[in-house]
Amino acid sequence: MSKTTLAVIAAASAGAGAAITATMYSLRSQSERKIDSISTSNTTSNLPTAPTPIPIPAKQIFTPNQEAIQTGYSTSAPPVLGPVDPSGLFEYGFPGPIADVATRQALVSSYDRRLRNPHWVVEHITPASLALRDGDRKHSVFIEDEGVPDKFRAHLKDYFRSGYDRGHQVPAADAKWSQTAMNETFYLSNMCPQVGEGFNRDYWAHFEDFCRGLTRRYPSVRIVTGPLYLPKRDPADNKWYVRYEVIGNPPNVAVPTHFYKVIFAEDGRAGGNVAIGAFVLPNARIPNEKPLADFEVPIEAVERASGLEFAAKLPPQRRKRLCTDTTCALVIREYADRQKAFAKPEKR
Repeated sequence: MSKTTLAVIAAASAGAGAAITATMYSLRSQSERKIDSISTSNTTSNLPTAPTPIPIPAKQIFTPNQEAIQTGYSTSAPPVLGPVDPSGLFEYGFPGPIADVATRQALVSSYDRRLRNPHWVVEHITPASLALRDGDRKHSVFIEDEGVPDKFRAHLKDYFRSGYDRGHQVPAADAKWSQTAMNETFYLSNMCPQVGEGFNRDYWAHFEDFCRGLTRRYPSVRIVTGPLYLPKRDPADNKWYVRYEVIGNPPNVAVPTHFYKVIFAEDGRAGGNVAIGAFVLPNARIPNEKPLADFEVPIEAVERASGLEFAAKLPPQRRKRLCTDTTCALVIREYADRQKAFAKPEKR
C-alpha cells in the first residue's frame, strides 16, 4: 500500500480538521479524473502445487480454477519431486486460513477466525424490501454463531462491560421485511465492537439511513461492509504502527480502528450503469455536522487496506462515481426517532 493511501485513510478521523478534508477532496478530484480508466484486471489465486492433494474443503477455495476447487490444489504444473514432501503435513490437517462463509436471508458474510470479526458482510436492499415491515427488532436477540467453532467464535460475554456496542455490519433495519431475516442480523458474526455514543448510535446510524435513502433514486443497492485495522504514525519515531484494542476474557475480539462501506447503486437495467461509492470511517465519535463526503475514498484504497477485491468484473464503462451521480450527505435524525421508525406499525 502506498504511503499516500496509508496517510489518507489513517487520517480520515473525526478530528482530522481542515487539512485532512482538503486531502480527501484532492483525492476525490483525482478519482474523478481517473474514474473512466479504473483497472479491472482480475487476480487469480496461485495455489501451491504439491505431490498429493491438499485436503481443503471446496467451500474454502475462492478461485475461478474449478479443478483446484474439486481437488484442493492446482495441477497446472507438474508436482515438484525432491528429497522432501511438505504437503505430508496435511495428512494431519490443513492449518488454514479458513473463512466461515454464511448465507442467510438478508446477508452473506465471511468470518475472520483470528480477529473474531467478519472480513465482509454483503447485503442487497430495494424499495420493495424496505417497504415491508414484518420484522420487529424487539423480538430479536443477540446470539452467538454456532456455525463458527467455539474456540474461534465471538461470545456474548466478550462484549459484556467492554465499553463497546455490538455493532451491526448489516443493520437490522435493512431486514425488517422478515422477522427471520432480521433475527439473523443479530448473529455475532455480523457484529464488530463499535464506539457507541457518537458513532454506532449516531453518525454510523445516519450513514445507514443514507444507504437506505439511495433506494429512492436507485432500484437496487448492494453494500459491502466490514472492519479495517489501519496503521497510524507514531510521532515519537515517525514510524507507522497498527494498534488496536482487544476485548473479551480471554482477550480475543479485535476492536477495528475503522470501518468501510462499498456501495453499488444499480440503475436497474441489464448491463446498465453502477454508481460506486467507497467510504472509510474511524471507529470513533464523529460530529454530526461532519460531511459524509469527507470520508469518501477510491475503491482501490479500500481494496489495498482490506486485502479484498470488490469490482474486478465490473467494466470501467459501466462505472459511475456515486457522489457525482447523487448527493452524498446525511440527514440527521435523533436515535429515538430512528428506533420508532424501525418498530412494526400497529394493526388497526
